[in-house]
This record gives sequence, C-alpha cells and structure tokens, in this order.
Amino acid sequence: MGSSVMNFTLSLPDTCRLSGEQFFELCQNNPDCRFELSTQGELIIMPPTGGETGRRNIKLSARLEIWSTTNQQGVAFDSSTCFKLPNGAHRSPDAAWVSRHRWDALTATEKAKFPPLCPDFVVEIRSPSDRLQTLQEKMQEYQDNGAKLGWLIDPTTEQVEIYRENQAPEILEKPDFLSGEQVLLGFELDLNPIWHLD
Repeated sequence: MGSSVMNFTLSLPDTCRLSGEQFFELCQNNPDCRFELSTQGELIIMPPTGGETGRRNIKLSARLEIWSTTNQQGVAFDSSTCFKLPNGAHRSPDAAWVSRHRWDALTATEKAKFPPLCPDFVVEIRSPSDRLQTLQEKMQEYQDNGAKLGWLIDPTTEQVEIYRENQAPEILEKPDFLSGEQVLLGFELDLNPIWHLD
C-alpha cells in the first residue's frame, strides 16, 4: 500500500468503537483518506501510495481485470475496495477477486457499500514502508476468514508468499510467473513487469 510514510494506527477506546455503518460513514466523509479497521477496533490510516507502488498495483489489477472480464466467473477489485470480513475487520487488499455466485448473492446495498465477505483471492504488494510481519498477519487474517488463495509480493526481495486454504504459506524466491491455480483457473501473472519497472 504505502509510500515513504508508514501506516498510522489509532487505538480507539471501547466507548468509541465504530460500528460497520459508522466506519462506512467515516470513509464517505473523508474521501481523500484511506482507512482500514481491525477486528480489535483499531483505526488504520493509510497514506497514498508512492509512484512505484502505484504502478505495480495498476499492472497487477489491470491483468486481473482483463482475465476476469474474459473468464466471466467472478469480479475483480482494485486497492480502493474495502471488504467487511466475517471477523468484523474492514480490509482493503491491493487486488482481489470474488467468485460470481458469491458476488451475485449480495444485495444491491451490500455491493454498494463495503461488501460483507472475504474475497476468494487477495494480493498484497509490499511497499518500502510496509512491515513484513504486519502484511503476513493480514494475509493470515484473509486466510482465516475464507480466502482460498493469496499472494504476498515483495518487489524488493523478489519473494512471494503464497497462502492457500488450510495450508502453511509457501515461499517462492524470484519466481517469473504465478498461477491462479484452481481458484483463478487459467490466470497467470508474469512477474517481470512487477519486479522490473520500465
């Protein structure tokens, strides 16, 4: 997510704990800010992305959207989408995909607000300011809440952690490609444009 500025976390007292509706209103009233809400009620303020992180995000999101539009088995989302996870946390992965039957099961209101589900597939791209442990905990949270496949991509080390349902993470060193496996059947991401920006 980041730039050279770290995420800022506010621990709110129990008397100020935000409901899902209040968190949605907070985000709507502050459109220039990006927020997440942890399951402990912590408000996480995220800075705008830096140039290189933004370029990596759009390269990945564009490829996911093109594949998803062609495949027609689900819908893709970019980093500005916030999901309300089953554990109550509100998270915005750098890219995400939800299967068509799960998306279509939501009401129009649920689709318009923060979709109350965990995506089937999530991606986090580590920026220079992101703590690896924080992102690993976030990936584990997605996995615990029902994500079937997740990629934690670290452009600095060219390392990828793959999170699969009911499995320990797999670490890949400098892979050239990533497969969507059985979750995103037929999707393959060429990592060279992510590792090496032109």
